[in-house]
Amino acid sequence: MKTVETRRADLLRRLAELDGRLHAIEAELEQPHTRDWDDMAIEREGDEVLERLGQSGVEEIRRIMAALQRVRSGNYGTCVQCGMTISEERLDILPATPFCRTCAALH
Repeated sequence: MKTVETRRADLLRRLAELDGRLHAIEAELEQPHTRDWDDMAIEREGDEVLERLGQSGVEEIRRIMAALQRVRSGNYGTCVQCGMTISEERLDILPATPFCRTCAALH
């Protein structure tokens, strides 16, 4: 069983990974594009994929920041919907989750 402090460290580590990934995505998106039409179409597709990856990264960062706030307030591991304890197994898989399995199924 992981402690809250261990889970906090895991969340901070993931946050640092996401920050690095988002900076890499931003750098890639800022690269100049070619003038060839065929290559431009391929580059634009790549940019769209990078933008979607960036957006999913931003959403995960928001979830992690909310989880870290719950750690600080002493509510980490408690479902924000019903107040029940979130199972260790669920937190192992989704460490930033604010919901128990029952409430997550309702969302």
